[in-house]
Amino acid sequence: MDTRINNDFEQIDHKTCVSICDAIGERLQQNMRTETELPPRLRELVDELSRRDGELH
Repeated sequence: MDTRINNDFEQIDHKTCVSICDAIGERLQQNMRTETELPPRLRELVDELSRRDGELH
């Protein structure tokens, strides 16, 4: 699998990005039990997303 970023692609607009993030969040909520502890790395990433979201608003 090629993991390099191709700069020829257009970036998505903010509204589309938010929609994608919301959909991912909804799927995660549906698929994960509320009593399940997140793996440490996933917890770090969720915390980072929350921090960045706070900076934007």
